Amino acid sequence: MSVLQNRNYRMWLIGLSGANVGTWMQRIAQDWLVLELTDRSGTALGLVTALQFLPILLVGTTGGGVIADRYDRRHTLLWTQVVVGLCAAALAVLVLTHTIALWHVMVVAVVLGLASAVFQPTVQAFVLELVERDQLTTVVGISGGSFHVARLVGPAVAGALIAASGTGPVFVIAAVTVAGPIVALLRMDVNRLHLTPRTGGGRGMFREGLRYVRGDRDILLLLAVTGFVGTFAANSAVTNALMATTVFDRGAREFGLLGSVLAIGSLGGAALAARRKRVSTRFVVWVAIGFCVCNMLSGLMPTYAGFAVSLVAVGLSQLTFITAANSALQLRADDRLRGRVMALFTVLMTGTTPIGAPLLGWLAERADARVALELMSAAGLVGVLVSVAIHYRRSPAAVPAETERDLVGER
Repeated sequence: MSVLQNRNYRMWLIGLSGANVGTWMQRIAQDWLVLELTDRSGTALGLVTALQFLPILLVGTTGGGVIADRYDRRHTLLWTQVVVGLCAAALAVLVLTHTIALWHVMVVAVVLGLASAVFQPTVQAFVLELVERDQLTTVVGISGGSFHVARLVGPAVAGALIAASGTGPVFVIAAVTVAGPIVALLRMDVNRLHLTPRTGGGRGMFREGLRYVRGDRDILLLLAVTGFVGTFAANSAVTNALMATTVFDRGAREFGLLGSVLAIGSLGGAALAARRKRVSTRFVVWVAIGFCVCNMLSGLMPTYAGFAVSLVAVGLSQLTFITAANSALQLRADDRLRGRVMALFTVLMTGTTPIGAPLLGWLAERADARVALELMSAAGLVGVLVSVAIHYRRSPAAVPAETERDLVGER
């Protein structure tokens, strides 16, 4: 691929790929640590997950998106990675010294959330500083594939390590892997970056971003669909933990394996995304519907093995949706406001977890993990369908699929 001949992107891809393995290992270890500290409480797991994503919801657009558009993105990414590494190191020390408590995990979760609230919109806007516009869909697909290769490797390795020696060594490895993207960012050739003009400061930056989004009906639909999927359907970390432990009565190794199986399907989705030259709004909507349906079907599986196999389809449809929505928004957004648009995408895709994760955990404790999975997925599906109905009801006229404006790859 020609994009891999780009030295800056190649260094970034290699560095971030290693860090992604550490991120998935840390995520599995953190979830397992919470279950250990709380006697497998679904509510506690949902709460910690919510705390990690709450900063994205609260400051992702007003803080993260503004920072992504106002400051040098390479420097911003560098500092967020330093914070992430320190968080992993802190958990490692606390676990290995046997001083860890639930409140420690909660504090670290909040700090990680703050770093992520800045990192996510910045890294997505940074892509078009690394590569050409016509390479974006390929790069998003490659990046998604890299992320989910890590999702394949990380949970399996973490599960094995936890079973053998506890969560401490997992946090140590996660801290070390952060060195990859830090080195890549420091060694980049700045002269080869496609830098975009920084936006001046001011309190009106956030409101300007909202006005821009409201003025583009397709962006508004894409964000609405993303919000319903992110809030109700995309809670696999909590779902897998509860299904593995409370429904199938399995341990850390089997819990980690579910994350790896999910990643197998995600790799297929990344491969499909990398091959697409254009992304339509309609395609994003159909994939969102497919993801919600696959989630609902997975909850009906009667055995652990059946549930694990069903996660292949869940992972494929989820990654295809995320990649397609990401590419569509990046290509459609104005260069000057891309950071704020992608911050809204991040908030709606992952920042809504503080709403979805506790609700899922509460439903699982009051009823059953299966029931919680079915209800949440159904809610996501209904939300997507309502969003589409409102969008096309307000449209002045139907537009034929072959000529519709939303073929953003050809803008």
